[in-house]
Amino acid sequence: MVKIAGILNVTPDSFSDGGKFFAIDAALKQAEQLISEGADIIDVGGESTRPQSSVVPEEEEIKRVVPVISEIKKRFPKQPVSIDTYKSGVAAAAIDSGAEIVNDIYGLGFGNGEMADVVAKNNVSVIIMHMKGTPQDMQKDPQYKDVVSEINRFFKERIKYAKSKGIKKDKIILDPGIGFGKTLKHNLEILKNLSKFRRMGFPVMVGPSRKSFIGGLLNVDPVRDTASRSDISNRVDVSNRLEGTIAASIYSLLNGADYLRVHDVLSVKRAITVFEAIKNV
Repeated sequence: MVKIAGILNVTPDSFSDGGKFFAIDAALKQAEQLISEGADIIDVGGESTRPQSSVVPEEEEIKRVVPVISEIKKRFPKQPVSIDTYKSGVAAAAIDSGAEIVNDIYGLGFGNGEMADVVAKNNVSVIIMHMKGTPQDMQKDPQYKDVVSEINRFFKERIKYAKSKGIKKDKIILDPGIGFGKTLKHNLEILKNLSKFRRMGFPVMVGPSRKSFIGGLLNVDPVRDTASRSDISNRVDVSNRLEGTIAASIYSLLNGADYLRVHDVLSVKRAITVFEAIKNV
C-alpha cells in the first residue's frame, strides 16, 4: 500500500500555502489535520525550495522546524516525521527532536558529506532527490539529452555514495524531483517512465502536488490579489491544481510509486481508496 507524506511548510514564502502554517500553533493544527486525514508521514520543511527562493540560515531553519517536530512527536509519538532539508545541522537537530527520515533535495550532495554522515550515524531513512541546479536557478531553461537516463545515472552514483558512507540499502528512498529543474515535458516524461526508477530496487517517492506543470497543462492559475508580494511565484493561486495532482498521483501508483508527497491528503487518500478497490477486486 502506498504511503502518503503530508506536506507541512513552516515557512513564510512557500509557493503553495504562502506562510499559512508559519506560526507554531497553525503548524501544529495543520499537522493534526493531516494526521486525521490519513497522512502516514508528516514532512516538515523550514526553507522554501520554490523557484528563485532565498536560502535560510541554518539557525533560523532549526528555530522553525524543531519546536514543531518536538510537539508533533509529543502529541503523536507513533507518527513518523520527515525533515525536508539539505543542511546537515538542521537534519541532526530534527533527528534529535524525533524525525526518522531526512528528505534531501540535493540527494546528499550539499556540503562536504556531512549529511550522509548524519544519516548513517543515526540510522535514519533518507530520500535522495534529483535536482538540476539549485532552487535559485533550476528553472532557468533546464536542458537534458534524456531526462530519464540522466536521473537514473544520478541515482546510481548517489546510491553508491550513500552505501560507501554507511547508509544501509533499506534506508534509501528515491525521488526523481518533479518540478526541480524540469520543464513541463520533462515532468511528464518522468511520470510516464517512473517504473524505470522503481526497477533499481529501491522505493520511489513522487511529489507532483500542486506543481506548476499541472497549472500549465490546465491553464488554471489566476493571480492572487496580493500587492504586498512582488514575486509572481508567491502570487499564483494554486487552488485549481487539485484534480491534476490526483491524476498524476494515481498514474504514479500505476507505475510503481511507493510514496506520494502531497498537500491535499484527504482528497488523494480518497482517490487511492477507489483506485485500490478497483485494482484488487
